[in-house]
Amino acid sequence: MKAVTILDVPIHNLSKAELLKRLSDRGGVVVTPNVDHLMKLRNDPELREAYQKADYRICDSKIVQYASIFLGHPIQEKISGSDLLPAFYEYNKDNQKIKIFLLGAQAGIARQAQEKINQKVGREIVIDTYSPPLGFEQDERECQKILGLIQASEATVLAVGLGAPKQEKWIIKYRDRLKKISIFLAIGATIDFEAGHKPRSPKWMSDVGLEWLYRLICEPRRLWRRYLIECLPFVGLVVKQKLKQQIFSKNLSTKFVEKHQKNF
Repeated sequence: MKAVTILDVPIHNLSKAELLKRLSDRGGVVVTPNVDHLMKLRNDPELREAYQKADYRICDSKIVQYASIFLGHPIQEKISGSDLLPAFYEYNKDNQKIKIFLLGAQAGIARQAQEKINQKVGREIVIDTYSPPLGFEQDERECQKILGLIQASEATVLAVGLGAPKQEKWIIKYRDRLKKISIFLAIGATIDFEAGHKPRSPKWMSDVGLEWLYRLICEPRRLWRRYLIECLPFVGLVVKQKLKQQIFSKNLSTKFVEKHQKNF
């Protein structure tokens, strides 16, 4: 698979259609890097390890896509988790082998998402859900309970909406214990969106890279620090990467000319 490296993170350059076919044929773990994730990865070795072990790292952000264009290696398509899940269940609506377990969201919200998704698809494609308590990832007994629920459900797909970095770390830690699961999707707030619990941004805002602004307006207390402080250095770091590329390219060209002048 071709990949575009942004801030030392290789992002797979796949279209949505290519990703869905690969998942159907081979399975795997999908993570969805956006600006927030790329900044967290710089200071979180455990998250970085989870990303390295993921099979697919797909662009979740129009801003990240713009950065790839600026760096001279365009990512062909933005595939956010909130776009991937509906595309996935529509793609597999007649595939009886696909049975989805939703893990995440507040109590009752995942169940609402289950009902709405199944209604859209016309079958019980989402076969069970669980909304874990706060801090569950530090409670091994609770994690064992969750593993048991997933195994007992006969699900073949686990869609985890716990937010980064919790969801990525949990998937990588426990995936080998979930023998019946062939596809793992880290999908952030998608369960809330599917349930209608939280509104998605208007399509035009998502298309131009302003989905973050819409979410900030909707949840300022929760998201102001992420978008206005933690993600702010991203632009400068991308510019720095571009300058390094240009210096490397210039040095390479100089060495090439010098080598050929000597041979001449």
